[in-house]
Amino acid sequence: MAFLRLTGPDPDSEIRGNAVVLRPPAMGDYGAWAQLRALSRMHLALWEPAWSRDELSRPAFRRRIRQYQREARDDQGYAFFVVHKAEGTLLGSITLSNVRRGVSQSAAVGYWIGLPHTNKGFMTDAVCALAGHSFSNLGLHRLEAACMPSNAASARVLEKAGFRREGMARKLLKIDGVWQDHDLYARLSDDP
Repeated sequence: MAFLRLTGPDPDSEIRGNAVVLRPPAMGDYGAWAQLRALSRMHLALWEPAWSRDELSRPAFRRRIRQYQREARDDQGYAFFVVHKAEGTLLGSITLSNVRRGVSQSAAVGYWIGLPHTNKGFMTDAVCALAGHSFSNLGLHRLEAACMPSNAASARVLEKAGFRREGMARKLLKIDGVWQDHDLYARLSDDP
C-alpha cells in the first residue's frame, strides 16, 4: 500500500512503540489519510459518529489539523497518526482528548485503524505507547476509553493495553445516527 506512505515525520514529536510510531498529523498527510478513511469507511461506520458530507475533503482535514493544533497548544488534547515503523505507511489515528488537569490529571483515549491493518496488533502497540507517554511525559494519572459492547476487537485492544473495564454508560455516544451504550475502561499510572 505504497499510496498510503507518509512524508517525513518530525522526530522530536514522535512516540515510538514496538512496531508503530505516533506523530502529529500534518497537511501533507491529507492524501494518505483520505485514501485510508475512504477505503475503511464501511468498517469504521459501525463504530463512529455519522460522517459529514465533506468528511474526506481537504478543507475539512485542514479544519481538523487546526483544531488538533489548538487543543495541543492549550493542553486540552493531542492527536497522533499511527504509522508503521518499518514501512512508513499510515495505519490509523489515536487521540488524547478532554485532558483534565488539577486534581484529576486524566484524559480520554480514542482511536481508529484502517481496515487493511486490523487484527495485527498495531493499535494495541499504539495504545501502550500513548499510555506510557501520557503517564511519563504528560504527568497524567488516569486514561479512560469507551467502546461499544459489540466491538470485541476494541475491547481486546484495551484489555491487552492494561485497561480495565469499569462499567457501562447507557447511550453514551451517537454512533452512525443511533445512541449507543458503551463499556467504560480505564488505566491508571500505577496499574501493573
